Amino acid sequence: MLNAAKAAILVMLAALLSGCVSSDYADDGRGSKPIPAKLLAAMSEKSMSPSAPVLVRIFKQESELEVWKTDRTGRYALLKTYPICRWSGTLGPKRKQGDRQAPEGFYDVHVGLLNPRSQYHLAFNLGFPNRLERALGYTGSALMVHGACSSSGCYALTDEGVEEIYPVVREALKGGQRSFQVQVFPFRMTPANMAKHRDNPNFAFWSNLKRGYDIFHVTRRAPKVSMCGGRYVFDKEFVGGEPKDPLAACPPTVDKADPAVASKAEADRLAMQSLISNGLALNPPSYSDGGMHLAFRRLLERDGEAALSRRTSKSSVPVSRPSDALADPHVPEE
Repeated sequence: MLNAAKAAILVMLAALLSGCVSSDYADDGRGSKPIPAKLLAAMSEKSMSPSAPVLVRIFKQESELEVWKTDRTGRYALLKTYPICRWSGTLGPKRKQGDRQAPEGFYDVHVGLLNPRSQYHLAFNLGFPNRLERALGYTGSALMVHGACSSSGCYALTDEGVEEIYPVVREALKGGQRSFQVQVFPFRMTPANMAKHRDNPNFAFWSNLKRGYDIFHVTRRAPKVSMCGGRYVFDKEFVGGEPKDPLAACPPTVDKADPAVASKAEADRLAMQSLISNGLALNPPSYSDGGMHLAFRRLLERDGEAALSRRTSKSSVPVSRPSDALADPHVPEE
């Protein structure tokens, strides 16, 4: 009996260390609330329907989460940017359970990963580790996007923020989207940011992520994500079908490269090299213990931790950066 009790405690501790535990609480209807009227009006202005497909992008360094939806053209347009209240760890992927690291990569979230009864108000699970991460031996679980402004390997927003995001993704899934893509990046993958982080041990991994980033930037559609050769492979049609083993060499492909995407990647490479050649200072910010959006940082410095928790549990903090410029697919985000 004692051994059984010890085993149960160990399981609970492992779950606590692995991510943001999201145990089921009593269902009080939070998960069935409609999309707020103000957000519906924004969708209408942008020619989006509530059931249209959705895509989420997350940026650690900037501590921002973007919600994109397809408009009448069938391309993704930016609906709204939310400040991230907390994320834990540092820039770079999550590799092992208990490292308190927030993941980076490409994830597909289906309806079974939504949690309307989360102890962190509302949540959806990223599905970490994905197939590539499992093959690489990465471990962890319950890595979420949720409310409550508290993170142990997750991306935490305010309760009000997640109350907007949750019904948007729920309605897209109800409308027929089988799963929605979540793209998680260490930073906005501009030439300047790539140059600043060029000596980081994760640079090769980030360069791999940037290929998917560039596809979305140019085409405003979700890139097709495959996994082989120990990396992500984007928008490839494989001879003989999708690769089964993420670590095996990539099979032959039919070349369908988009010249516009290749042109952007080359222009960024040349811009990065120019910045380095001209003596760009290598002073990337440090995030050894996680980060938060500047708006929350200022609130914390002014009012303290207790006040931050009270304020952010029920209120949102506006994003000061003019992210809405990204809504126009012809306006570059750099």
